Amino acid sequence: MMTAPITLAGVDLWPTIEGALWWPAEATLMVADLHLEKGSSLARRGTLLPPYDSAATLALLSRLINRLAPRRVVCLGDSFHDAEAVDRLSADDAGLLHALARGRQWEWIAGNHDGAAGFAGLDGEVATEASLGPLVFRHRATVAARTGEVSGHFHPKARVAVAGRRIACRCFVGDGQRLILPAFGAYAGGLDVFDPAISTLLSPGFNVWLLGRVRIHRLSSRRLHRPRCVTVMR
Repeated sequence: MMTAPITLAGVDLWPTIEGALWWPAEATLMVADLHLEKGSSLARRGTLLPPYDSAATLALLSRLINRLAPRRVVCLGDSFHDAEAVDRLSADDAGLLHALARGRQWEWIAGNHDGAAGFAGLDGEVATEASLGPLVFRHRATVAARTGEVSGHFHPKARVAVAGRRIACRCFVGDGQRLILPAFGAYAGGLDVFDPAISTLLSPGFNVWLLGRVRIHRLSSRRLHRPRCVTVMR
C-alpha cells in the first residue's frame, strides 16, 4: 500500500498494489471488474487463450483477503464476463469463491457484463448500487455523482515517461469527488484516462495512482503522457 491514503468524502482509503481499495475503519475491501471466465467466453467466439484467468484472479483476491481479513467485500460490477459465467466456473474456483465469502459480508454490484441475474448460487447480496457511510458504490460513475462515489467499469490506465520510455500502467483515477478503480481481473484490458469516456467525468487536474511493480505512484494528470490514440478495453 501507499504511505498516504486517498481521502474521499473525509474517508481514508488505501489502494493496494494488486489494484484493490482498502477501507480500514470499516474493514471493507473493494475490487472492480474481475471479469471471471473471460477466457472461456472468448473461446466460445473462437479466440483461444489459456483458460486460467479465473483461477489467477481468485488466487490474487484470496491472498489479499487472507492478508487484510476484511469483514466486508464489495465487488464493483463486471465480476463475471457474462451472465452464464458462473455456470462455467470450475469446481475448484467455485469452491474458493464460497470459502472467501464465508463468515463475511459479500456484496455484488451488478455490472453491464454480468447483470443482476448473473450471480445464481453464489453467496452474498446483489444490488445495482450500495452505500456505506459517506460512500456510494456503483459499477459505472455517474455525471452528477455526489462526493464519495467509488466505481469501476472503465479499467483506467495511464501513460508516463520513465527513463526516456513511455509505459502504461493500470491506475486508480479520481478528482476528490469520485474514485474509479482499475480492473482486477487477469484478462481485463484498459482505457486511457484521457479518453473522453473517463476524462469528461473528472475535474481538470485530476490525479492518478499508478500501479508500479513494487509501489504505487501518485501523479497529477498534468504529468501524464496524452496518447494520440486510445486503447479500447474489450
